[in-house]
Amino acid sequence: MTGTLTLQALRRLRTTPGGQLDCRISFSDGSQPSRPVAYVEREVPPGGISAYLAARKSGARFFVLWADEHRQARVATLVTVSTGNGRAQFKVLGPQGEPLGAFTRDKAFSRRLRTRWTVSRPGSPDAVGYKGRLFWWCVWWLCTPLLPLILVASLFGGGGGDFPRGPRRIKWRSGGQVPLEFKSSGDTVHLYAPELDWRLGAALVALIPSFDGWIGDPWDSRKD
Repeated sequence: MTGTLTLQALRRLRTTPGGQLDCRISFSDGSQPSRPVAYVEREVPPGGISAYLAARKSGARFFVLWADEHRQARVATLVTVSTGNGRAQFKVLGPQGEPLGAFTRDKAFSRRLRTRWTVSRPGSPDAVGYKGRLFWWCVWWLCTPLLPLILVASLFGGGGGDFPRGPRRIKWRSGGQVPLEFKSSGDTVHLYAPELDWRLGAALVALIPSFDGWIGDPWDSRKD
C-alpha cells in the first residue's frame, strides 16, 4: 500500500469512554481525503503511569493502535524487546499477536553521529534511515549559540514561543530503493513500497515523535 500516514495529537481534543486516547492516525493515498485508520493509546503497565514514565526514560515504549475510538478492535501493538547501550528494539504485532515487523533505534553518538532507525520486515531486507541530513545538522550546531535569541524573537513576534528543533527527516533505504520516509512537517510517514504493511508504518509514525526529546512535546509523556 502506498500513501501517507499522519499523526495528530488528541490530548486537547477529546476524552473517550474508557479513558483518554493519545493520538489519531489518518491515511491518504492522494485520490481521496484522508481518513482515520487508527487511534493510539499508551499501554500502561501494572505499576501505572509512573511505571510507564520510568520505563520510557530508558527508551522503552508500549502502545496500542485501535481501529476505532471505542477500542473495539486492535490494529497493532508495539512492545519493547530490549533497551541499553544506546539501542532500543521494538516489535510490532498484529491483532492475533502475529509479527508484522520490528524497529531498532540507535541513539546518536552511540554507534553513528546521527540517530539510526532500522525497519525490519519478514521476508525483506532491512531498511536503514538516519535522522536528518549531515549538512543540516552542521547548520543546526553552528546556530546553537543563537537559539536563545531565536526563541525570544519567536515570543515577541507572535510565534507562541515554539523552540526550533533539530533536523528530524528520515529517509529509509533498502537495496537501492526508498521504501518509506518520515517528514517532520506534520509528523507524516510516506509509504512508497506497495508491499509495505500500512500497520507497520502507522506504528512507526507514532513511535518516532515519542522520541522528540526535551525540546519537543512527546505525545506519550503526559503524567495523567
